[in-house]
Amino acid sequence: MEEIEFILDSAKEQMNGAIKHLEVAFSKIRAGKANPQMLDNVSIDYYGTQTPLSQASNINTPDARTISVQPWDKSMLEIMEKAIIDANLGFNPMNNGEMIMINVPPLTEERRIQLVKQAKSESENAKVSIRNARKDANDELKKLDGISEDILKDSENEVQNITNSFTSKIDGFFSKKEEEILTV
Repeated sequence: MEEIEFILDSAKEQMNGAIKHLEVAFSKIRAGKANPQMLDNVSIDYYGTQTPLSQASNINTPDARTISVQPWDKSMLEIMEKAIIDANLGFNPMNNGEMIMINVPPLTEERRIQLVKQAKSESENAKVSIRNARKDANDELKKLDGISEDILKDSENEVQNITNSFTSKIDGFFSKKEEEILTV
């Protein structure tokens, strides 16, 4: 029976990984509001080392449409500004000599629809990962020696229940993200 528990725990772990991956993917899909995570993929050459922007500056959102980047070393201002432009995020940073201000433009209806499709695609990818974890768990259960058909069926039902709960979590995340994107 310990083997069955191990297989179930392993499946849950894989499914949790899919959920975490989905959360990261969703954090990169902007919903019209300014968010410091929008700059997570921006790196700068910080004295010869590629460094994430967030590790060389303080990134804040003073309001829903603005991101401010306050560098710890003011001599890096122009490098940071260029890195934000080069990241091709659709932002036009303004350097005032002290910090960089980024005005986050409102999303067009067309762009909102594209972002919902992207979020839907990420949700589907997560569901595929969860179904793969279910398949792996069921295959492992079938390989076990000396377990009765009843125990095997009960274990497969348990795997299915876990799968259903994770799938509904994904649906909930998607609904929330969709509402966030479509809210003007």
